Amino acid sequence: MVREVVSTPHAPAAIGPYSQAVRAEGRFVFMSGQIALRPDGTLVDGDVRAQTEQVVRNMRAVLAELDLAPANLVKTTIFLSSMDHFAVVNEVYGAMFEGTPPARSTVAVAGLPKGVDVEIEGVAVY
Repeated sequence: MVREVVSTPHAPAAIGPYSQAVRAEGRFVFMSGQIALRPDGTLVDGDVRAQTEQVVRNMRAVLAELDLAPANLVKTTIFLSSMDHFAVVNEVYGAMFEGTPPARSTVAVAGLPKGVDVEIEGVAVY
C-alpha cells in the first residue's frame, strides 16, 4: 500500500501525533481536522464565523499542496462545540463550494482542541 504524508507551511503544523493529511493508494486524501489556527500556530481571535473562515483557509491550503480544490472533497465531517453555531458555520462552509458540495456529517461534541468552536475534517479524491 502506498501512503504519503502531506504537509504544507500554508496551514498550521500538526499539534499532536497526526499529519495534516495522508494521500493513500487508490487516489484518496484523508485530511486531519482543521481548527482555527493560523499557519504560524496562533489561534484566531473571534467568533465562530472568524474561526470557520480560518478553518476553510487551512483546508484550501492543504488541498492546494496537492493541486486539489474543494471540489475534490467527497466527504467532510464538521464538529461543533454547540449546534447553536450550525447556521453560521454552514454559511461559511457552503461558500467554499462552487458546484455540488461533498457528503457531510455535522455533530456537536463536548469539547474541541484549544477550546475552539469548530473543527472540520475531509476526504478528497485526486
